[in-house]
Amino acid sequence: MIGRLTGTLLEKHPPTICLDVQGVGYEIDVPMSTLYDLPDLGARVTLFTHLAVREDAHVLYGFLRAEERNVFRALIKVTGIGARTALAVLSGMSVQELASAITRQETALLMRVPGIGKKTAERLLLELRGKLGADIGAAPGSVPSGREDIINALLALGYSSAETQAALKALPEGVEISEGIRLALQSLSRH
Repeated sequence: MIGRLTGTLLEKHPPTICLDVQGVGYEIDVPMSTLYDLPDLGARVTLFTHLAVREDAHVLYGFLRAEERNVFRALIKVTGIGARTALAVLSGMSVQELASAITRQETALLMRVPGIGKKTAERLLLELRGKLGADIGAAPGSVPSGREDIINALLALGYSSAETQAALKALPEGVEISEGIRLALQSLSRH
């Protein structure tokens, strides 16, 4: 498996780029989030890669950040989600937005991604629930599991995402779930 490549950026033809690695030009499909963050042509770049071997092709997918590759790998394990759809998801939302949508079970956010309908969005929410933990959701902005339960409780009580996030910021680190919910509700009742 090819896990990482470092080379000179030769071409950008969305969603494909060409990376020259010691005289070999690798064509790599990337999500738009990676494409936008790439340097100018001729610059050196390192990409985390995933090699998909199919009967008719070997396709390299590249990502500037390891967490994007981890999410890509989780997405393609979901029934009915192929590499193109996984790239579309990562092109349409950040890792943190995806983790948040799954935590909050927000089908509508996933349906904004081209190629994702209601059934596919529901399948993504179901199969990725709880899998955005240490290996995938450990990116900045992700939510620790105890806090995730507090968020879900507040959302179930009808509070908005903004209100929930504001209340969460006021909580001390390592607070127990029941105590966290109680403190968050006190904080929300003051506003």
